[in-house]
This record gives sequence, C-alpha cells and structure tokens, in this order.
Amino acid sequence: MDVDLIFKVAAIGILVAVLNQLLIRSGREEQAMMTTLAGLIVVMMILIQEISGMFQLIKRTFGL
Repeated sequence: MDVDLIFKVAAIGILVAVLNQLLIRSGREEQAMMTTLAGLIVVMMILIQEISGMFQLIKRTFGL
C-alpha cells in the first residue's frame, strides 16, 4: 500500500467536507448531500481499483 493512496482519500474527504459545510450554510442541503455521495463514490472507486490490483498480484504470485 502506498502513502499516496492515504493522501488522496484524505484530500477528497477534506474537500467534500468543506463543500458540504459551504452548501449547508447557504441553504442547499440537497446539493450538499449529492456532493457527499459523489465524494463517497469517488473514494470507493479508488479503493476498488486498489483491491483489484491486490488480487491480481496475489493471483500472479501463487500462479492461480
């Protein structure tokens, strides 16, 4: 696992949190929820790609 992955997830989390607070304070709760969901989906896609890479490495290592 690379440290860059942790920094990517943290940066996305901070960005989504700031956008969420800005949108809530301006009275746009629906857009804030959509921003939060979009951030969650982006992070999940990144993690799924990393997990897929890990399984490919395991398959190559054990010759499966």
